[in-house]
Amino acid sequence: MTEESFTSKNFIEEIIDEHNRTGRFGGKVKTRFPPEPNGYLHIGHCKALVIDFGIAEKYGGTTNLRYDDTNPVKEDTEYVDAIKEDIHWLGFDYANELYASDYFEALYEMAVKLIKKGKAYVDELTAEEMREYRGTLTEGGKNSPWRERSIEENLELFERMRRGEFADGTKTLRAKIDMASPNINMRDPVMYRVMHATHHRTGDKWCIYPMYDFAHGQSDSIEGITHSMCSLEYENHRPLYDWFLDELEIFHPQQIEFSRLNMTHTVMSKRKLRLLVEQGYVDSWIDPRMPTLAAMRRAGYPPKAIRAFIEAVGVAKNESFVDVELLEHFVRDQLNQTAPRRMAILRPIKLVIDNYPADQTEEFWVSDFPQNPECTTGRMVPFSRELYIEQDDFMENPVPKYFRLSPEREVRLMNAYFVTAVSMDKDAEGKILAVHCTYDPDTRGGNAADGRKVKGTIHWVSAPHAINAEVHLYDYLFKDEHPEDLPEGELFTDHVNKNSLEVLVGCKLEPALAEAKPGQPWQFVRNGYFNADSFNSKPGELVFIRTLSLVDSWAKQQAQK
Repeated sequence: MTEESFTSKNFIEEIIDEHNRTGRFGGKVKTRFPPEPNGYLHIGHCKALVIDFGIAEKYGGTTNLRYDDTNPVKEDTEYVDAIKEDIHWLGFDYANELYASDYFEALYEMAVKLIKKGKAYVDELTAEEMREYRGTLTEGGKNSPWRERSIEENLELFERMRRGEFADGTKTLRAKIDMASPNINMRDPVMYRVMHATHHRTGDKWCIYPMYDFAHGQSDSIEGITHSMCSLEYENHRPLYDWFLDELEIFHPQQIEFSRLNMTHTVMSKRKLRLLVEQGYVDSWIDPRMPTLAAMRRAGYPPKAIRAFIEAVGVAKNESFVDVELLEHFVRDQLNQTAPRRMAILRPIKLVIDNYPADQTEEFWVSDFPQNPECTTGRMVPFSRELYIEQDDFMENPVPKYFRLSPEREVRLMNAYFVTAVSMDKDAEGKILAVHCTYDPDTRGGNAADGRKVKGTIHWVSAPHAINAEVHLYDYLFKDEHPEDLPEGELFTDHVNKNSLEVLVGCKLEPALAEAKPGQPWQFVRNGYFNADSFNSKPGELVFIRTLSLVDSWAKQQAQK
């Protein structure tokens, strides 16, 4: 994190400062980032990631990457690899790569210890019965009929659970706490369940798996984590986190909760994101319409911009929604400084300069960053008699305040010449096939020798030198600002924007883009920021994704306030 982002303390830093003052952890700060490898990281995870790594970095500590791989049914090595790539892409590194499954044996022994203390028992209630026995938020629950089993019987049954003698759902191991507790998480929570499933690391060695609430705190303790940061939804779980550690009499980290990142025009639930992938609303987890970090990388979002966005959102206790336009503002701000300008015609129409020599080609030196007078980098752009311009840059019957090309109107071809439209070629249906014009040789470079001015400037690409490309224009997958806040009976998928992807073929690009590589940002003049698509591009068959348009709606909103 930048030095500037810590000029004022957030509440997490105040807690750590107090711990350092009292010597609770001996001045050490050790954090962990504990994703479950059941999907790709999204922008919501990014907030936790930046906090975990950033806090440790500020206090000279370290951060572990620990996969919470306690549910083998949903987990896969694909997600493990993707998470590591995302973390490194954002510029972070971890001290250790660890897994909750590293501790399965130790966790089992801890469960045995609790049984021996009379603090855990094997239960046979079904999931439905357990819900009935648990009670409600306003009424306490009631004890399971299996709650008073002897320690010896519980030890034997738990061992038999481990050996695989029971079917899924028939036995659980529960903590014996208080079924009348006002905190529903303390009403004899499940510690282990029977699950005959192959684990991505341990194979078929285990057929019982610990619940998150049992594995989380103990894994923190084993690793010597001092400050265990998590989202606000786990605040009511903290008493249980503390209970397990105290009953086991092991090293006790401090759990600290902060508000999640909620963002408009998207969903943050991994379950819902997986549904979008599996039901074909998007092409994959890395579809640019998804809020995953891998999707943002594919689309061309700079990691520096994402971190700046997270720091701007800040650390707080109150839940709120952040406008996606704020993230886009940071992305545009970064790309404006790093994306070289190039000319690309997305919806081409031929422009023929009748009085330009047919066999002549010349070149114009064009700056990579024309808005920066100190820029010294650029390239030579070829110019010829036949060009491509955008269809929208010519109008046969111009509307008021239309200052681009139209019959008998003079405009500037960017960095080249003044031209005046004189005629058109049309097909039998009246569609314009080409626009003919004349040019003024005395306006080379885009300025008239006699000082006359024109109101319109349009970009272009030389037809003989143009390279072909396909361009994908993405819009929000959900037009609704809050696609999860819906009337009863409506599904969030009912609100998917069916026009969120437009594919343009036959686009014409200046030849300097032929060697564009994924991850390189470009600004297509007047069209937006683009990135070569790592997913669809092939040698000689370039596909570009529009990262964002040029219009900064968030900055515009702020200016109007």
